Amino acid sequence: MNFEYSEKSKELQQRLISFIEAHVVPIEQEYITFQSATKNNWTRFPKIEVLKQKAKDAGLWNLFLPKDYGDLSPGLTNLEYAPLAEIMGRKIWVSEIFNCAAPDTGNMEVLAKYGDKAQKEQWLTPLMNGEIRSAFLMTEPEVASSDATNIETSIVLEGDEYVINGRKWWSSGAMDPNCKVAIVMGKSDPNAARHQQQSMVLVPMNAPGLEVVRPLSVFGYYDSPEGHAEIILKNVRVPKVNLILGEGRGFEIAQGRLGPGRIHHCMRLVGMAQYALELMSQRTLERATFGKKFHEYSSIRHEIAKSQCEIEQARLLTLSAADKMDKAGNKEAKDIIAMIKIIAPKMAQKVIDRAMQILGGKGVGPDTYLPHYFALARILRLADGPDEVHMYQLGKSCIKKYGNKQ
Repeated sequence: MNFEYSEKSKELQQRLISFIEAHVVPIEQEYITFQSATKNNWTRFPKIEVLKQKAKDAGLWNLFLPKDYGDLSPGLTNLEYAPLAEIMGRKIWVSEIFNCAAPDTGNMEVLAKYGDKAQKEQWLTPLMNGEIRSAFLMTEPEVASSDATNIETSIVLEGDEYVINGRKWWSSGAMDPNCKVAIVMGKSDPNAARHQQQSMVLVPMNAPGLEVVRPLSVFGYYDSPEGHAEIILKNVRVPKVNLILGEGRGFEIAQGRLGPGRIHHCMRLVGMAQYALELMSQRTLERATFGKKFHEYSSIRHEIAKSQCEIEQARLLTLSAADKMDKAGNKEAKDIIAMIKIIAPKMAQKVIDRAMQILGGKGVGPDTYLPHYFALARILRLADGPDEVHMYQLGKSCIKKYGNKQ
């Protein structure tokens, strides 16, 4: 399959790699040490803001918005952004340096696509400037949130204000000291049609009644400083103008938000897996047992070969999904988007596991990203819809497409 990249896209790939080599690699061990020492303190790595300014000055900023967003976009297609997401995914913490980190990217897309002028001025502009961060509050502990129509948080209009009550968890981004606003999904009309019951509303993090109950860890990792939080919303009041798009449009917004986000996640997963592959390949040249170097063992060569095949398969499938989104739109690309969401996290999990095995003690310790990446790959089999939901919908689509053919 031949994917066409513009000269601008090719140039950005090289500039991104050069920037990371020049500015990130030299302080990488400092970052790892800092995170290991302060992982539960919600303290930001001091050099992040310096690096963000350097990225801005270098024109490597807000690369994620597709070109149909006009002046807000750097002019790339989803296909052209995909390899950039992979490059950033190799060192997952660097995405913020280029203002391309989740959940901000998805929230910025929501505001850019669905927000009104006032909402864009108040929240989108500082987000795109990298001055603040944001959170996305959808998942709830009391219901199966893989079905978004189950959401129970209430959003009730009283006069000129919406009153919000509910409990959320896995609210990504909410622990960051710079998080100033959350997009909250809740139920505004329980009696409406099933997919018109939900709405999304902008809630400042300092709103009275919004309480961060606790941070949530993933296999012991808190993903600080942004983290994931459990949050109670008790009689939280926001102005009516904080409603996004309109009442009953929450499910529609959620679907629009998830398509590009899944591409970004999957390409970052490819980047993580590529990092793991390179790390284990290097290790085979460094270590020996029973008189033989690791690379001389057939079993290790087989593990590396399988990993290379699986990474390339996932990479090409994700690029194909991005290409279809660009040419046919998110709705037409839904089946292949489901495919990549099923394939990429499992692929990364397997490859990272092999790398940890080959690296031995170093592979499970704090000196590489491997353990953290393994945790990230595992949670991404749940985030943005669990495997089973994607397989259920994809299977349904396949049966509809092929089942009646004789």
